Amino acid sequence: MLAYDFKIRYKSTTTFGHADILSRLIATQKFENEDVIIATVSLEDDIHHILQTSIQATPLSAVDIKSITKTDDELQNIIRYLLCGWPPHLNATERQYFHRRDALSVVDDCLMFGDRIVIPQSLRHKVLSQLHSAHPGIVRMKSLARSYVYWPDIDTDVMNYVLRCPKCSQAAKAPRKTGLCCWEPATHPWSRVHIDFAGPLDGKHYLVIVDAFSKWPEVHLMGSTSTKATLNKLRQIFSCFGIPEVLVSDNGPQFLSSEFQKFCVLNSIKHIRTPPYHPRSNGQVERFVDTFKRALIKAQGEGGLEEILYKFLFTYRSTPNLETVGKISPAEAMFGRKIRMSLDSLKPNSATTIKRNTKMEAQYNKKHGAKPRRFYPGQKVWVRDFHHKTMEWVPGIILRDRGQVIYEVGVSNMRWIRHANHIRSSRYDGGDEANLRTPMMLNTLLDLDNSGSQKTKTMETRTAPLLRKSQRIRRKPNRIKVNPYVKSYQ
Repeated sequence: MLAYDFKIRYKSTTTFGHADILSRLIATQKFENEDVIIATVSLEDDIHHILQTSIQATPLSAVDIKSITKTDDELQNIIRYLLCGWPPHLNATERQYFHRRDALSVVDDCLMFGDRIVIPQSLRHKVLSQLHSAHPGIVRMKSLARSYVYWPDIDTDVMNYVLRCPKCSQAAKAPRKTGLCCWEPATHPWSRVHIDFAGPLDGKHYLVIVDAFSKWPEVHLMGSTSTKATLNKLRQIFSCFGIPEVLVSDNGPQFLSSEFQKFCVLNSIKHIRTPPYHPRSNGQVERFVDTFKRALIKAQGEGGLEEILYKFLFTYRSTPNLETVGKISPAEAMFGRKIRMSLDSLKPNSATTIKRNTKMEAQYNKKHGAKPRRFYPGQKVWVRDFHHKTMEWVPGIILRDRGQVIYEVGVSNMRWIRHANHIRSSRYDGGDEANLRTPMMLNTLLDLDNSGSQKTKTMETRTAPLLRKSQRIRRKPNRIKVNPYVKSYQ
């Protein structure tokens, strides 16, 4: 329609008249002779201009396309169909031209599709090469091709040409990320552990291990990252928590060594290495390493390195983790119990009943002939002095008890803590202090056998305690005599 010029004139509907009446009066009415131009057609010049523009956009000349079109059977058939009519039966390629027959035309023995020239089969590869000279992408190359040339399935040919271009493939963007493939959930603590090195942080490296089930972290400062140092540290850790079933690591040289592989085989450990340059595959430990690094940066200047490290680990292990089963802390998931924190002192203590092992106490007392002894504040006693090799007995006063068998004793302006076995009652009545400090040697209370044949036995001289005898009347027990012939006893 762009090749036509239109002039539109307005005419009121009141002047139309009736069709049935006016149609019979046309022959009798007289009209003035005037020239009426319906449209001005200048199609041929415009088509030639479009043809030349399309040809100039390709490295081919009009003569080349014209000559090749004459020898191309496919295009010659389409040109004949346009001039003589379309047959009832067409193949798949001809059917695509048939669906676009209204936009097809023949100009200077060349087939045109609208303002685009139809390229013969033998020249299509050259045209694609010219369209891709600047290495545009698929979308841009399609847009450029649709402006100048056409042939059936041109979009598919453009896409395949771009995908097969080696330079475009070499400089292409990263492909779309593949679907997420998660690790299988661990069934129990320390079944699968993830290991990695963090650092260097201030010139130091850290060996980091994270349990997949409980999220329990282990962080150890390493003087060396060699295979030998790594294995020694793993032996130390495994001696505390046991040997895991699966160990996941990256492709570090210490994990690729034959010595490390031998260690895994001897301990029945399945060693899984993540793909190179893809740390997300070992994300369990990578996430903790990032948290650990940030914690060290935040805590700078708040203490020594080891103090900061242990404080961070203690808090992390005690804090509930949303990734654990039941959203409990790593310590509780690892050991089945909570570890006590200083914040636990904020809670009121509930009354608890202490269960004592009375059976064990009875067995010990029976074997050693032990009897319970109690001392009271202000009571004068003799207490063992362990500050001297002779371990002499010195006088003292009970200040207070610190338990059932532990007492605080005052001795010469000093406070000693002693077990009840190292304290004995005193009958001292307050005499000369110098006499009280006279040592009672331990060897005077024990038997010494220096020569092997002579024995010297020295007893402590002290007043024997007075024995008290009960004054109650004791009756002889009347024991029953069993008589099988007696039915009852009174």
